[in-house]
Amino acid sequence: MAQSGVSAAEMQALVDPKVDSTPNVVDSVALARLYGEPLFSMPQDLYIPPDALEVFLETFQGPLDLLLYLIRKQNFNVLDIPMAEVTQQYLSYVEQIRNQNLELAGEYLLMAAMLIEIKSRMLLPIKKTDTGEEPDDPRAELVRRLLEYEQMKLAAQKLNELPQIGRDFQRTHAFMDLSVERMLPDVSPDDLRQAWLDIMRRASLNAHHRITKEHLSVREHMTLILRRLGDVRFMEFTELFNERIKDGDTVAVIVVHFLAMLELARETLLEITQAEPYAPIYVRLSYISAAA
Repeated sequence: MAQSGVSAAEMQALVDPKVDSTPNVVDSVALARLYGEPLFSMPQDLYIPPDALEVFLETFQGPLDLLLYLIRKQNFNVLDIPMAEVTQQYLSYVEQIRNQNLELAGEYLLMAAMLIEIKSRMLLPIKKTDTGEEPDDPRAELVRRLLEYEQMKLAAQKLNELPQIGRDFQRTHAFMDLSVERMLPDVSPDDLRQAWLDIMRRASLNAHHRITKEHLSVREHMTLILRRLGDVRFMEFTELFNERIKDGDTVAVIVVHFLAMLELARETLLEITQAEPYAPIYVRLSYISAAA
């Protein structure tokens, strides 16, 4: 097929009329689009209603705000308000907003009526009460409300000056992959020494006592006693065991040695004598004493 110089977008517009065939470059010079078609000039029959666009500027937050503004602007003393001048200024402002928005001026009109009442009461002669005291100032209640409102307004301004999320700063979100590692404590030489002493103490508590079988013979010790007494006529009882004690024999050996002595005495091979109570005990062989 021969090249005819028609782009793909134009071919698609010819096939499908629903597709917008207007080049995109038109958007840079057109004023607007109406039903998808560009407008290069304002329509002559364009009708804009008078209240199509209305901007509301809320200069004051209510009657007390307006009244406080008039007093502070002219440096009036709140405790001594010149009601005539303030009321006149207040009514001129209320007249302006009443022409624009009667619904908004409703509460302002109520405050205006209160100001006119206070002004009229101040024009009346002052009459003392039955107790002789002067009556309260008609402005007292209004002054109290103004002072309370001013305190709340100042507090609200201070709160508004504090940083607010979305106005002064944004809250950020960050993901932190935290991995907790267990930190090992530092070990000092004193800690190691104390741990070693604890181990030794527990080891001593769990020590095993081994009982070994010791082969002892009473007959053998009887022979040893006979040999020992064979060279002497008699021997003191304690000397018979001193040699065993010096050699480091165990208690079991000494007991067997004592049993061997008793066995010799039972067989009348040995005599055990004592001259008097608490006197030394002597041991000697029976056949030696008989020979003597």
